[in-house]
Amino acid sequence: MRKLISTGSPFEKTAGYSRAVVDGDWCFVSGTTGYDYATMTMPEGVEAQTRNCLKTIAAALQEGGFDMADVVRAHYNITDRDFVDVVFPILGEAFGEIRPAATMIVCQLNKPEMKVEIEVTAKRRTG
Repeated sequence: MRKLISTGSPFEKTAGYSRAVVDGDWCFVSGTTGYDYATMTMPEGVEAQTRNCLKTIAAALQEGGFDMADVVRAHYNITDRDFVDVVFPILGEAFGEIRPAATMIVCQLNKPEMKVEIEVTAKRRTG
């Protein structure tokens, strides 16, 4: 069973991607930036952007029948190494007990206002 999940973001249609794709017991969530998709605004701070990323990811997972606890892999992209110590505690709140395999990279993102992007993969727990 393959299911495509959308936030309704205009970026998804323009770039031809889904927020998440569910394929059987797997859910692949696309790189998610800190937009508030209800208002299509980007907060200025990396903290608020990170929380928005996690909120959007949790909603996509839930729509696909998954939970944050199902996340097995996470990729974090930040635009400044000074953000590491700011973002780590927020990620710890979300994933501290789940402890997925994870990688953090310092890089440029698509738009200058984007400071963080998070991508996750989840596998439905069976036991």
